[in-house]
Amino acid sequence: MNKNPIMQIKNLKKTYNTGKANEVRAVDNISFDIYEGETFGLVGESGSGKSTTGKLLMKLESMTDGQVIFLGESIQNKRSRHDLLAFRKNIQMIFQDPYASLNPKMTVKDIIGGPLEVHRLVSSRKERDQVVYSLLEQVGLSQSFANRYPKEFSGGQCQRIGIARALALQPKFIIADEAISALDVSIQAQIVNLMRQLKQEANLTYLFIAHDLSMVKYISDRIAVMNRGKILELATSDDIYHVPLHPYTASLLSAIPEPDPESERNRQRTTYDESKFTYEQDDPAVGLFEITDKHFVYCHKDEVVGYKEKAERLKQEIMI
Repeated sequence: MNKNPIMQIKNLKKTYNTGKANEVRAVDNISFDIYEGETFGLVGESGSGKSTTGKLLMKLESMTDGQVIFLGESIQNKRSRHDLLAFRKNIQMIFQDPYASLNPKMTVKDIIGGPLEVHRLVSSRKERDQVVYSLLEQVGLSQSFANRYPKEFSGGQCQRIGIARALALQPKFIIADEAISALDVSIQAQIVNLMRQLKQEANLTYLFIAHDLSMVKYISDRIAVMNRGKILELATSDDIYHVPLHPYTASLLSAIPEPDPESERNRQRTTYDESKFTYEQDDPAVGLFEITDKHFVYCHKDEVVGYKEKAERLKQEIMI
């Protein structure tokens, strides 16, 4: 993995209803880097702030505070139409609902070809159509689909069209926001395998947002576990899966169903007691601490030693 960060997120915050009784800290002072060529998984329950994070990185919502640096430039400074077009050429999004994200009144040819015309990447309709046909084949669809409408396709086919649209501008970075959650399990695997294949072919970087930790592990190089606007744990996918340190991560892992009926029947769920991990707001002694190499946990500095001992114990159990 290339160690050059394609995106740097520093102290990112998004607060709704600021100063009011119903104030919500949707994204609460999070920081992390995403490196070129990696798939960075962002996982958590509904309402954890992960989708809001994706929208902030795309400038689909404005941040309350913090900084996002993409390809060496702060995205806050991109306000003109010219700057926003250049920014969005390099960063695209695959949305959660494959039907709602496609205009039902437009043909597939216009849906995929529209961005090409907006960014003036083609000089004629004929050239646009050829690019669209190539993109459809790239995502495993026939050229004959080009003149049809979204309502004529299955959810999996619509999501492939959404991926083709995201690829049209040859972006460097793609945010997949719950891109498989609305699909059947068998179709989910097809879409994830397609995304992995396209990543290799086009040298893409992904932010893969989801609530299914098992699928995130399969596709991601590193994973951040998010809850109530905070990143509680950040590590490689193997460490998150085999050496989960934060109790919230352990509770998510315990919720993954077992394929074997006997194992599933005996599976023990881990309950996360949030009250034991509540800290004073903006306490300087609380933060994301590195427990082992590149494995971070959100905790009080006095808890670091305990997490180091836990990491050592879990690693020894794996070796036995």
